[in-house]
Amino acid sequence: MPESPLPSSAAVPPTAAVIVAAGQGLRAGQPLPKQFARWRGKPVLRHSAEALAAAGVAPIVVAIPEGADAIAAAALEDLPVRFITGGATRQQSVRLGLEALAGDHPERVLIHDAARPVLPRAVIDRLGAALESQPGAIPVLPVVDSLTHAEGGLMGAPARREDLRRVQTPQAFRYSAILAAHRAWDGAPTAGDDAQVAQAAGLEIALVEGDEALHKLTVPSDFDAAAPAFRVGSGYDVHRLAEGEELWLCGVRIAHSHGLAGHSDADVAIHALVDALLGAVGAGDIGQHFPPSDPQWRGASSDRFLTHAAGLVGEAGYAVANVDVTLICEAPKIGPHREAMRARLADLLGVDLAAVSVKATTTERLGFTGRGEGIAAQAVATVARI
Repeated sequence: MPESPLPSSAAVPPTAAVIVAAGQGLRAGQPLPKQFARWRGKPVLRHSAEALAAAGVAPIVVAIPEGADAIAAAALEDLPVRFITGGATRQQSVRLGLEALAGDHPERVLIHDAARPVLPRAVIDRLGAALESQPGAIPVLPVVDSLTHAEGGLMGAPARREDLRRVQTPQAFRYSAILAAHRAWDGAPTAGDDAQVAQAAGLEIALVEGDEALHKLTVPSDFDAAAPAFRVGSGYDVHRLAEGEELWLCGVRIAHSHGLAGHSDADVAIHALVDALLGAVGAGDIGQHFPPSDPQWRGASSDRFLTHAAGLVGEAGYAVANVDVTLICEAPKIGPHREAMRARLADLLGVDLAAVSVKATTTERLGFTGRGEGIAAQAVATVARI
């Protein structure tokens, strides 16, 4: 059928929804069913439930696995949803969801797979507009790759991609029509989606434009892709200058009349860089990992702090892309030591020298750094998803 050219029209009550979240979803490689796994900061299921609620869809019935009441309630806390226990198949779960809406008497219903977390409002609007003239509507996308039939492991006859579409959810129906279609479905063969159930009952189904954002989470890489490609953190630290102390900056010992005072070796540059790396992966700050109240860190080399932070970046699934450190002081002069500092930081972080920048500036003799009372450092770190 040709895609419906109908204009957009907001989905408003009495439009209800059934979210199908009763599967095990273990192919995605998560430690729990994928609909409850975290994706982009929240459970997968919550994304589409929030989108439906924001579009004014109500009530929303969610079909969940048996015994999953607690985890489902936590995932959708504070959202206006109702839970039912799903069936052994997707079709059975949908029918149970539709039956649970009978007392609400909705005119329309959206049936959505929880594994499609991104649900654009424009798709909901297009489906609502299509239901003005058809009993059912589904979002579809064109097929862009060449297609062929497989015959015993060999290439068979080509298939016309112009005649095919990729089907998505939510699928929209007039409620009474889809409920009757599910009640009439004999269960064989297994229905791939609700449009097939509706079509078997003689309903015409309009095709509306879908959205690539409605991608279904299926395999582990779908969850890896949820993490941003790059993350950035910043750090800042200050230590006072004192007589009788060694001066360490960026892991390099520098001859000077004064050194930096602190619980460890007080390498102010590395301390700022550690905070930048920890911030980039949301791992707290240097004080949480190496508290100054802990005697084991008295006089410790800050090199250990930096390699620990770099390790946490790796555990989070990222690699250090580049770092930029700025030292703020009147003395000593940083220029003669800059390349040694860059090389030391690159070695500790396991990155190319080109990924490390060390700069210096003064405050024109203003403030504590201008008076030579201390040295400040600020750092920025960028990490890239592995």
